[in-house]
Amino acid sequence: MTAADETNEIEHDVVISDEGRYSIWPTWREIPAGWSATGFRGGRQACLDHIAEVWTDMRPLSLRRAMDAAAGGSSAS
Repeated sequence: MTAADETNEIEHDVVISDEGRYSIWPTWREIPAGWSATGFRGGRQACLDHIAEVWTDMRPLSLRRAMDAAAGGSSAS
């Protein structure tokens, strides 16, 4: 078994930062300050696949909001 196989067998949570950035975090570790669980849990690859589906705008939340405000739009969610 390769290290990649072992990593994929570890269960992860998909987490999101206060700035709207996604990552994966092993379930056995405490989620760091500034991050929260999204409710999606699975193997490494399943989590990465989920992130690829839901993280469609890579810009930080503060930048999206600033750009929306400059354009006269509503704030990003």
